[in-house]
Amino acid sequence: MRAVVVKQHGGPDVLTVTDLAAPQAAPGSLVVDVEAAGVNFMDIYQRQGNPPYAVGLPYVPGVEGAGTVVAAGPGVTAFAAGDKVAWTGVAGSYAEQVAIPADRAVPIPDGVRPRVAAAVMLQGLTAHYLANSTYPIAAGDPVVVHAAAGGVGLLLTQLAKMRGGMAIATTSTADKAELARRAGADHVIDYEDFAIAVREITDGDGAAVVYDGVGRATFDESLTALRPRGYLVLYGAASGPVPPLELQRLAGGGSLFVTRPALVHHIASRAELLRRANDLFTWIRQGRLEVRIGGTYPLDDAAQAHDDLAARRTTGKLLLLPR
Repeated sequence: MRAVVVKQHGGPDVLTVTDLAAPQAAPGSLVVDVEAAGVNFMDIYQRQGNPPYAVGLPYVPGVEGAGTVVAAGPGVTAFAAGDKVAWTGVAGSYAEQVAIPADRAVPIPDGVRPRVAAAVMLQGLTAHYLANSTYPIAAGDPVVVHAAAGGVGLLLTQLAKMRGGMAIATTSTADKAELARRAGADHVIDYEDFAIAVREITDGDGAAVVYDGVGRATFDESLTALRPRGYLVLYGAASGPVPPLELQRLAGGGSLFVTRPALVHHIASRAELLRRANDLFTWIRQGRLEVRIGGTYPLDDAAQAHDDLAARRTTGKLLLLPR
């Protein structure tokens, strides 16, 4: 089978397509023909060798996708050949086939295309826990969503509206602003002096929560945009890691909260994984949640996908199509 392999850390050019032995269905695992694999910022950080994402070399990148089961290992009774499944948190997904633990496989229901399932696993599950668990958005809450035209941003904006929040989206271009509006954003602002804009929109109160996947470039002003006892939820660092924070600033800003959650801790049990994924699939089938696939690439163009994502030339979700 063909797979993308990284033999040394570096730029997109280190992503090379290689023939590898096909995986085998070990006890408790599935072998899946990959229809689509998600492309994420964490793949870029891993390729660059940035801690804590770096792994041993060589490796096959990619941690999410969807496809068709071709073999089930001994002890697996919940799945059989022909079943459509999706996953996240499974290494080696930039490949024509991947072996995944059966307890990490999510059945794809009728009415949800595998490409859509692949596009919503990591980013959709992230948006789900951010809006429902890290800071459960309440009706009327002013909610700032940074990078609102990105994969998480578009989904998170929709979930904020589903929960009754007032969505304030930040974007960098007019085209991205229009996408945020289509996702339901009540207000769309750019990044320059966004904290002032948030104060104006909220009559001086500030935001209940800022969901920040940008990191260094927005972190300081995100704190300034919060109302007393507001939450800054830092879930990514697309612009780089944030600087050290003097904790006394949280008191001075109004007893603020800062948290750095991660998806792995919100789908640790199979029950929680299935609950969150089934919510997403239900909303997709009902037409309440739109998943934007912003670009698809063959395996041979994995480097271009990484380059496009890093340069922010894209919106929504990027997918590799191995077959």
